[in-house]
Amino acid sequence: MTLSPTMIEPDLALAEKLFARLHELSFDGVGITRDTYGEGEQRAHDLMADTAAELGLELRRDAALNLYITLPGADRGAPAVMTGSHLDSVPRGGNYDGAAGVVAGMAVLAGLVKARIQPERDMTVLATRAEESAWFPVSYIGSKSAFGMLAPDALSVRRADSQRTLREYLNDLGGRPDALATGEAALTPKSIDCFVELHIEQGPVLVGEGRALGVVTGICGSHRYRAAQILGRYAHSGATPRMHRQDSVVGLAVFVERLQHVWRDMEAQGHELTLTFGQVNTDIQQADFSKVPGQVSFSIDIRSRDPETLRHMDQMILQVAKDVEVTHGVRFEWGPISGSQPAVMDDRLQQALWDAALEVGVQPHRMPSGAGHDASIFANQGVPTAMLFVRNEHGSHNPEEAMGMADFAAATRVLAHVLETRAGIGTGWPSAVTH
Repeated sequence: MTLSPTMIEPDLALAEKLFARLHELSFDGVGITRDTYGEGEQRAHDLMADTAAELGLELRRDAALNLYITLPGADRGAPAVMTGSHLDSVPRGGNYDGAAGVVAGMAVLAGLVKARIQPERDMTVLATRAEESAWFPVSYIGSKSAFGMLAPDALSVRRADSQRTLREYLNDLGGRPDALATGEAALTPKSIDCFVELHIEQGPVLVGEGRALGVVTGICGSHRYRAAQILGRYAHSGATPRMHRQDSVVGLAVFVERLQHVWRDMEAQGHELTLTFGQVNTDIQQADFSKVPGQVSFSIDIRSRDPETLRHMDQMILQVAKDVEVTHGVRFEWGPISGSQPAVMDDRLQQALWDAALEVGVQPHRMPSGAGHDASIFANQGVPTAMLFVRNEHGSHNPEEAMGMADFAAATRVLAHVLETRAGIGTGWPSAVTH
């Protein structure tokens, strides 16, 4: 793999050490657990902060405890070139989801430090907090907080495992929840030249295409019912004929099947979306093999890059639910609704990533992101934003994540090429100063 003569080689040996250390700090006996605002995420943040200090980089944390690691530029007032991702994981997840983007950014900055190159403008690696909403039922807590966008009532939400509030966790770790409640912002769009996030692909597309890297065109938004339920009536399984039943599980089964047909029809009409029922449960205290179930809880996750598609699918969900209520004598309760906005990636940055991939000898693949990422917050704030996917076997959010180091090395070189160009490092370093 040939390198452009205008690019400083990232410190890939450091990257491998960081991945190994993250695994040691996060392995729970089955997979990787870096719990949001818990010991696992904190250990990962401490590792990056300690590494940055050893490299002589600047460190700061905001009210939500997002970590900013900066190689100062010659012009400290110029908008900064930014990269990064999150360091938390889902319970029993993999080692690369999120962390790959932070480690890659660290490798780029370390390479520049070793080469004694100072960019024209600041280059910052951002390690965000709380990207995974598996812990708190709020999307993008860290990146929203960075822009002063976190809703004040989010501080009262409770973590799924401990039932302690976000405010309590922030207080424990030295965060400033009161500042978040008043909308204090650590970032403004005008202070950022661009944001480029490297991330493993969390699906099978790149593996199936035989491509190591993907240039992301856009990030799906979501519309979610996290705690919906269908209420029917409990009854004796043997003594209650079919026509006298209000069976919540049957109602859910019909509901799911009808929506599968709706999904297929919408795809045939050109809509791009996904529909997932991720959790389905009866009440273990009341349900029994000899009872007609009177209650079932479930979740719905709709994703699309088109807000109109999200709205249309939601209308169909509510319409089908009304039909099921009439035909099966049950009642739907939807609970709280959450979601995120779709985001479009910057055309010029997409092309820069594409060209840089070709420069390092890799043919990339253009693709949307079905999963959500912190990059969407930056894009929707008007910051020029791009994402680079790295091929990854076995999907994500599981211990079997398998990103190859050769693919990661190629991706990190691509990232370095784009960041260094944006930061004023070019052929012969005309806009760089040594230190």
